[in-house]
Amino acid sequence: MRLSCGVDIGARSIEVVLFDGSQIVETAIADTGSRPADTAAEVFEGVLESAGVVRSDLQGVLATGYGRNYFKLADRVASEILCHAGGVSYLFPSARTVIDIGGQDSKLIEMDDSGRTTDFVMNDRCAAGTGRFIELTGQILGIPLEDMGDVVRDHGDSVEISSMCAVFAESEIVGLLQSGVAVPSILNGVFRSVARRTISMAGRSRLLPQVVFTGGVARNRGVVKALRKELGIEILVPDEPCITGALGAAILAGRPDSPGARLG
Repeated sequence: MRLSCGVDIGARSIEVVLFDGSQIVETAIADTGSRPADTAAEVFEGVLESAGVVRSDLQGVLATGYGRNYFKLADRVASEILCHAGGVSYLFPSARTVIDIGGQDSKLIEMDDSGRTTDFVMNDRCAAGTGRFIELTGQILGIPLEDMGDVVRDHGDSVEISSMCAVFAESEIVGLLQSGVAVPSILNGVFRSVARRTISMAGRSRLLPQVVFTGGVARNRGVVKALRKELGIEILVPDEPCITGALGAAILAGRPDSPGARLG
């Protein structure tokens, strides 16, 4: 096997994917914590141990994500834009748009029919439209992230969240709660707000089908439903939407001539 490995060090989570040139061999996900480089190394070593291989068995290791330059076990690094596009293209060869919403940022990536990135936009300055905003909403409402989809499953009503700033939206949510608005309606309003903010990043004309939704927020059925409703088209979600960046990194790591900067 021609094994290669991708390590995606994000603000909230770390993903590691081991790839053999044709399929995923092993994956792992962990919270980033306060020691991103150390945690990434531990997860990386755990994946190798689980697969029964050692570092010298790997053709290459490529790191991506905000902490990519601190992962000293990597041979090369590449941007998360490039890696997400590569991972999604492998899973969905017909994909033309990637919507990725993580804990601290959101991005919209356009691809051509070869899976190459042609354009992208990114929001990494405002919490509104990211997983952090949804997490804060859960804290206010007393609902864990993993339970939100079930809370709104059969609830069709929604309220308008007018504030575009996460801080002001938080105050608005508290006010709605105190005025007796049903919790599922507030949640649907938040999901709709996140969907609209994501779409507005680039404009509807740039959301070319097939559209694939990735990142931790893609695990939230409420946000998926809101995106589908706002766009009026089908939104595809990978079985594990968090690993596409690491998968793309692993694929690139197996191609010595692929884009990426060398470490060291």
